[in-house]
Amino acid sequence: MTQSHAPSHEPKDLRRLLILGLGSIGVVYGDIGTSPLYAFREALRPVSHDGLTDVEIIGLISLMIWTLTIIVTIKYVLFLLRADNQGEGGTLSLLALLMKSANGHASILFFMGIAGAALFIGDAMITPALSVLSAVEGLKLVTPALSEYVVPIAVVILLMLFAVQSKGTAAVSNFFGPITLVWFLVMGGIGLVHIADDMAIFKAFNPYYAVSFMLTEGYVGIIVLGAVFLTVTGAEALYADLGHFGRRPIQWAWFLIVFPALTLNYLGQGAFVLRNPEAMSDPFFLMFPKWALLPVVILATAATIIASQAVITGAFSLTRQAIHLGFLPRMAIFHTSETHTGQIYLPNVNTLLMFGVMALVFVFGSSESLATAYGISVTGAMVVTTVLSFEFLRMRWNWSALAAAAVLVPLFALEFIFLGANMLKVHDGGYVPVLIAATFIIIMWTWRRGTEILHAKTRHIDIPLASFIKSIERKSEHAPVAVPGTAVFLTSDPESTPAALLHNIKHNHVLHNQNFILTIRTANTPKVPKSERVSMQPLSDRFTLLEMRFGFMETQNVSQALGLFRKSGLKFDIMSTSFYLGRRKLVPDAESGMPHWQDRLFIALANAAIDPSDYFRLPTNRVVELGSHVII
Repeated sequence: MTQSHAPSHEPKDLRRLLILGLGSIGVVYGDIGTSPLYAFREALRPVSHDGLTDVEIIGLISLMIWTLTIIVTIKYVLFLLRADNQGEGGTLSLLALLMKSANGHASILFFMGIAGAALFIGDAMITPALSVLSAVEGLKLVTPALSEYVVPIAVVILLMLFAVQSKGTAAVSNFFGPITLVWFLVMGGIGLVHIADDMAIFKAFNPYYAVSFMLTEGYVGIIVLGAVFLTVTGAEALYADLGHFGRRPIQWAWFLIVFPALTLNYLGQGAFVLRNPEAMSDPFFLMFPKWALLPVVILATAATIIASQAVITGAFSLTRQAIHLGFLPRMAIFHTSETHTGQIYLPNVNTLLMFGVMALVFVFGSSESLATAYGISVTGAMVVTTVLSFEFLRMRWNWSALAAAAVLVPLFALEFIFLGANMLKVHDGGYVPVLIAATFIIIMWTWRRGTEILHAKTRHIDIPLASFIKSIERKSEHAPVAVPGTAVFLTSDPESTPAALLHNIKHNHVLHNQNFILTIRTANTPKVPKSERVSMQPLSDRFTLLEMRFGFMETQNVSQALGLFRKSGLKFDIMSTSFYLGRRKLVPDAESGMPHWQDRLFIALANAAIDPSDYFRLPTNRVVELGSHVII
């Protein structure tokens, strides 16, 4: 956001900054804001079997504070928020930016990018289950009689959350910021109160205690790192939601509200356990007086629902990017707001996430068990982002490889250590995010590879468009009958004759007076200006080549974009225009170049894709589909 130097504009700019900052607190920081519910508790477990010492508690809190400082503050807030793709952030947005100038290592970048995206989807499944369970478990402290109702209550809350996705979150999201702001103030306030329990906790600001803890604890210290990393879950949302709020509001919210509140709460939990070692079973909720427990559980539940909503919305946005970049088949995308293009709903993704979250809740049954499965997806996604950032510094900021390595290798080493610590939890449930990520990597890799093979195979049998036009416009007794009106033929290759055009002439023996060959391109930028949306090239009296360009964050609405051609002087009546689509029936081939299972998977994905007429928003009563068989 541009800052004006005119005094009359300053209040308006400040007001907008505060509004966006408040919104970012709810959406961007919802996930990381629920970490205090379980992070310190889980970090205490591995070191408490032989009793806790004051130095161990201080060392743990020091590890948490410095992890927040190095990974979130330095890497994400101060650095990555500047590594944007025309204002948009996230793994796929960064990948799209790097693919523009990638040379010999495009395949490596592609696999890194889809790995980061797949890990984020795994995070989107685990976060709602873990967050809501950890909040509802506070009811056990209100009254032990509610212990057996924790899972059913969590299931009902999560089912309601997924049920309202189709309605849109515009109205509810207005309350996200204020509720989460109250949550952070309550967290920071209770932490500040309990810091007085033992002022020795301030030693945690000295990184010596963090390093000393790791050196003295040995193997247990490595295991503890997996729990310490829970303090930064949700940091990827900082980057992914950059386009929604902008860099400055996200940074201000972090430094003024979120970071101080988290630091105070962790310090308070540490001081509280220093004074009351028996409180290590659930230090967050036990810090509150008995009378405040129920309101705090309700507030914590609201905060975890908001955190869950943030990652679900992030999964929707990421899937749309993946579809437009050609990593996934087309799916139904619905807009739930007339004013905010980022508020979308993907029913297939919503259903998949719902079943995944429900399965995690029933299989693990508690936040303690589920916490062991958490961390791998988050650390993996962060390592991927760091590797892509190395390429960003070299390609976009023109840093030397040595300078980029000097900045990022220490960070990469730290995150790799955290990843190794989390990998130790694979047998305790950590295999879940690994399996989820591996599944989505295989799906995206298969779709990309299959579409490339399909394109290569059809190119061999395609007729060059220029040659076809010359031959079809020669007057002969076999020439097709000219009929009035306009025909639009969609194709991915403007140099080849669309299969639908060939089939129309072969079966119907007609050719419209005006024929448009339409190609839809997805740019490696989030949005394409309207001035660059459309272009046209006359090929003959009856044929015109049209091209539409959309950003990977935009809805590819062909009907709407056609109006731009009319404004450019292209004359046609939409009510006498027919849209011709080629529908391919894919037949598996042992010589396709892919293993048989991958061949079958690609065909299944292709069959599951949404109808192109719905995806491209074509007028349903003007669409004609002509089919063909393709062996792949």
